[in-house]
Amino acid sequence: MHRAFSQAVDGFRLAYDRGGQGRTVLLLHGWPGDRSDFAEVARRLDAAVLLPDLRGFGESDKLAGGDYSAAGQARSVLGLLDELGVSAAVLVGYDIGSRIAQAVARSRPDRVRALVVAPPLPGAGDRVLHPAAQAEFWYQSFHQLSLAEELVDGRAEAVRTYLRHFWTHWSGPGFQLTDARLDRLTRHYSQPGAFTASIGWYRAGSGTVRQALAETSPRRRLTMPATALWPEHDPLFPPAWSDRLGEWFADLRLEHLAGVGHFSPVEAPDRFAEAISRALADS
Repeated sequence: MHRAFSQAVDGFRLAYDRGGQGRTVLLLHGWPGDRSDFAEVARRLDAAVLLPDLRGFGESDKLAGGDYSAAGQARSVLGLLDELGVSAAVLVGYDIGSRIAQAVARSRPDRVRALVVAPPLPGAGDRVLHPAAQAEFWYQSFHQLSLAEELVDGRAEAVRTYLRHFWTHWSGPGFQLTDARLDRLTRHYSQPGAFTASIGWYRAGSGTVRQALAETSPRRRLTMPATALWPEHDPLFPPAWSDRLGEWFADLRLEHLAGVGHFSPVEAPDRFAEAISRALADS
C-alpha cells in the first residue's frame, strides 16, 4: 500500500492508502474508526483499492467549523476520484461510511459501479424512537453537547475508555478488541481537536436518529447494483430494520451476517471481500 494525501476540497485533505490494480474499490470507514477498518478486506481483493480517512478522522485534516456533513464528505470522496482519474468505482462502507457511499450514489450515480454497504441503511423510520433503540443511540444526543468535548477531547485516557465502550458493546460475541487497534485509534482520536472533529458528523445533522425521522421513500430508487450486508448482532440496527430496503434500491441483494456485530468489515473481512469481488465481476 502507498500512503498519500489528496488535494484539498473545502480545505480538507484526505490521507489515504492506495494499492493493487484493476477496477477501483473505494472503502469508507465508520465512527469510531479509521481507514484501517478495511485493511483486512483490502488485502483480500484483486482490485485497485483506495482507503481514505474521512474528513476529521485519522490523518486527514481536521478543520474547526468545517463541513463534516454527508454532503461535505461526499464532495471529498468525489474529489479524490477526480484527482486520481477514476471515472467510476465500487463504493463500500459501513457506519458513517455507508451513509457517505449512499450520498455519493444519490448525487453522482454515474460515478458508482456498485454499492456494498452495511448499516445504517434507510427504512428504520420512527422505530429509532422505540425505547430499546433510544437506549443505544444516546451518544448521538451526547455529541451535540459541549460537555462531550469538555470531558473527552484531548484526554487520552478518556478517549480510550470511550472508544473501548463502543468497540466492545457494538461488536459480535466472538470479537476480541486488540490492544493494537485500540492504541491506534486512541492515538488518532486523542490529539487535541480530533475527537471534536470526529463528532462533527453528528453535529452536522447526519446521525441516524435525525436521518431516520426525516426520511421518506424516494421518487426514484438507486439503480446501480447494491449489496446490503446486515449483521446479526448489531445493537444499533436490528435485522428487522432491513424490511424496507426495496423502497430505496431497485437492484438489491441482502445478505445476513451470522455471528457478526456492528464492526462488520473488521469482524467479517472474508464476507465483505466476497461481496465486493462479486460486485466487481458483475458491474
